[in-house]
Amino acid sequence: MTKPSNYEIHAWRRIQQVKPRPISRVMKKANEQVANGAAGFGKRAGQYLEGRPGAQAAFTRGQEMVGKGAGAIRSGARKTAEAAPDAMTAWGGAAFDSVTRMLARAARVGLSPRRVVEAHQQRGHDVSSLSDLRRLDLEEIDGVRGRGLNLYYPIAAALSGMGAGLVISGGALVTAASAGAAAAPSGVAVAGAMTGDAAVVLGLASRSVGHVSLFYGYDPEDPSEKLFVMSVVNAGTAASASAKTAAMADISKLTQALIRGKAWAVLDKSVVAQVSKQFAKAFSVRFTKQSLGKVVPAAGIVIGGGFNWATLESIVDAADTAYRRRFLLEKYPHLAEEEGGGVIIDSEASDEADETISVLGELTVAGGPDL
Repeated sequence: MTKPSNYEIHAWRRIQQVKPRPISRVMKKANEQVANGAAGFGKRAGQYLEGRPGAQAAFTRGQEMVGKGAGAIRSGARKTAEAAPDAMTAWGGAAFDSVTRMLARAARVGLSPRRVVEAHQQRGHDVSSLSDLRRLDLEEIDGVRGRGLNLYYPIAAALSGMGAGLVISGGALVTAASAGAAAAPSGVAVAGAMTGDAAVVLGLASRSVGHVSLFYGYDPEDPSEKLFVMSVVNAGTAASASAKTAAMADISKLTQALIRGKAWAVLDKSVVAQVSKQFAKAFSVRFTKQSLGKVVPAAGIVIGGGFNWATLESIVDAADTAYRRRFLLEKYPHLAEEEGGGVIIDSEASDEADETISVLGELTVAGGPDL
């Protein structure tokens, strides 16, 4: 096929105009606002209760109780985030690596190229291998892909976030009431909960992108594809303009290299493993800093679930955008002339500080090809 179908033309135009979902944008913003605005909320509530002596007295006692616990937790969490290279990769390095490896293995369970090919064959599509999918019309791909994973992975991540929020912030209400701030979870406990949550989210993120890749005819077990999966996860979680620029540059360069069939002979398992390890560490630092809303008592449970939902939703959307773009460019190289730039994952970057991660930069350091 030398020309894209009307369906593919419409899909290509939508790729150029993609924006983050409003709910995801709101939840990520709410995470930071709740973490920073808990004290202000308490003040406004206190003002509202002026003139109601009995209620105000009860509220004041409760506010002091929660405030002490919240202050201790937030202080510990912010110190953990600020010292993330030590707290998240040195103190928790062994645990995080172990959990990440376990989840990486679990993330591959059930992601079978054979199942995807069989699903297409049941639809009457003339395919016999995964690579055959890449010559189908995008409309046929979408007919098999469905939208189920757009909900499954965000829901799973939300449950993990709510659990972390419960451990960190929900327990503060009880400990602060019974023994004061001294009994509130320590910085180490906060770091442990956040480390576990980050590992779960990274596992879900990798699986979700690998799941999307199969539907477009790409095997996530290929060494080069693992790099692409990491680059998509990076793009889906980047918040600042500089972090997004680095992530999008990686995706664009990898897309062009893969379309050209660039040789990956030097990309052995040890190189990919080194890149994966460094990416996991950088991801855990970024995720911890972005999700401090989990440490606010009670509200952290809701915010933790909502933030994790928004994170996985952004990653799945980023995967769809990146793989649809790559799928169409591989079939119709002339579309690159109309694009006028790299892949667009999110045109609304925030100004807040963020970890800048480059998968291709880590690849070069690990001894892989310099793209």
